[in-house]
Amino acid sequence: MLKNKTIHKDYNQVINTNNQLSIKTLEEIIPHNDSVRILSQIMEELNYEKLMKAYSPKGRNPVVSPKVLFKVLVYAYMNNIYSSRKIEKVCRRDINFMWLLQGEKTPDHNTISRFRSNRISVAGEDLFYQLIKKLLKLKEIKFENIFIDGTKIEANANKYTFVWKKSTDKSEVKLQEKLRILIRTLNDELNINYTIYTVQDKITVQQVSEILTTLNKIKISENIEFVHGKGKRKSKLQRFIERFDELAHRQGKYDNYNSIFDGRNSFSKTDKDATFMHMKEDHMRNAQLKPGYNVQIGVEGEYIVGLDISSERSDQLTLIPFLKNLKLKLHKTYKNVVADAGYESEENYVYLLENKHNSFIKPQNYESRKKNKFKNNISKRENMHYDEQNDCYICYNRKVLMPIGRKSKKSKSGYKSILTIYECEDCNGCEYKDKCTKAKGNRQIHVSKKFIDLRENSLTNIKSAGGILLRMNRSIQVEGTFGVLKENYGFRQFLTRGKENVKCEFLLLTFAFNINKLHTKMRKNKLGVSFFIKDIA
Repeated sequence: MLKNKTIHKDYNQVINTNNQLSIKTLEEIIPHNDSVRILSQIMEELNYEKLMKAYSPKGRNPVVSPKVLFKVLVYAYMNNIYSSRKIEKVCRRDINFMWLLQGEKTPDHNTISRFRSNRISVAGEDLFYQLIKKLLKLKEIKFENIFIDGTKIEANANKYTFVWKKSTDKSEVKLQEKLRILIRTLNDELNINYTIYTVQDKITVQQVSEILTTLNKIKISENIEFVHGKGKRKSKLQRFIERFDELAHRQGKYDNYNSIFDGRNSFSKTDKDATFMHMKEDHMRNAQLKPGYNVQIGVEGEYIVGLDISSERSDQLTLIPFLKNLKLKLHKTYKNVVADAGYESEENYVYLLENKHNSFIKPQNYESRKKNKFKNNISKRENMHYDEQNDCYICYNRKVLMPIGRKSKKSKSGYKSILTIYECEDCNGCEYKDKCTKAKGNRQIHVSKKFIDLRENSLTNIKSAGGILLRMNRSIQVEGTFGVLKENYGFRQFLTRGKENVKCEFLLLTFAFNINKLHTKMRKNKLGVSFFIKDIA
């Protein structure tokens, strides 16, 4: 038992304060080759003008200078520390964080959280691409080969607060039918002549509001009192007004949902920018849909040189926005674009060709074409002989498929491709028809000639000696980067919500990754090595 002892709230009363660490002492303790030193050196050379504009010139000065706070956040991400409360804790205990603060006041978790959400959104991308230009000066990247890939990362959203496009559409159709019936009933019972809308005409909230305005005028003119509670009998007018009001509210909700979908098939109520996607690392292994973001990165020399956050589940629609943003920020274009089969589309091929990129995209049927099952499938267009001179295909039974017309096909992004329709001269009595087509009439195939030419060009590129090396480097560099971010950094779920905040969070992570990668290369004497060469036994 403690006798005649007092525990003070102010612990400094019983602690010797002569042993406080000074900045000079910290300078002596921290090793000269520590990653915190290279971080500070690199970040001292960046321009923080845009970051300073995120603060109002009026009012008090920030508790911690923005430059120092940005250093602290990046160093925290370099050490797998993402929570604002944990960052505050290490700022009070870790000598490296104390050294970064340079005697400034320790930021609390609220300051850190506000800075990450509100300030970095203004200048985060600018600072990141300044780092990329710095790596260019250090000859760590050369703007020659960019390896692009994407992954799904879970959003900070409740997985049970989903809204589905198909379900919303079905409910809206039922609601519209109820409104049409209610308008007919109103016309019959109150002798009012409102327009009865057809199935093709959508009854808007504004139109229902006009009906409610008219009904409320009738209420006032006839001095009708509305009743509420048990045992009260409502008038017809009150029932109509309440019903129209309820349906108008629901229609407004569906209109709001449709504006949030913006071409998607789902969103989460707790993070409306998040789309429900399949996550590979689902611990239940039941392919459960979870709210998440499609994270796109471009890697060169093992450094992340570009990033984008998309709500699209498919990688096909993310390639062009990614490359456009990269060109806008860096004012440079890459010679070779290397990506996997998920990015293959005619639209992407055309964009790469028009912008003088060499395409190294693996065709979607690249692996299946190697198998005997594909080679023996007589229904595949690739297994038919194409007569270029007469522009026709010859099937397995030596029948000729001639062009009979064209049609245009519009993608989700608005790109139009032209398809040529080929039809067999006569499939009647053909012994191979069951294996070739399920159509009752003659066999038809729809072919985009432009797409086939561009695909063959990309296939030739990836089969070349240089293409094989690029494909190998893509699997090592960009897929390896995602492996490091998810496994080594433990980054599997975003902390913030909303696409802009999520992008800021991922910018900090990629910034930290690049600094760590530079530090590793310096220690291993691998500066300037940006390409892996295949070892020959």
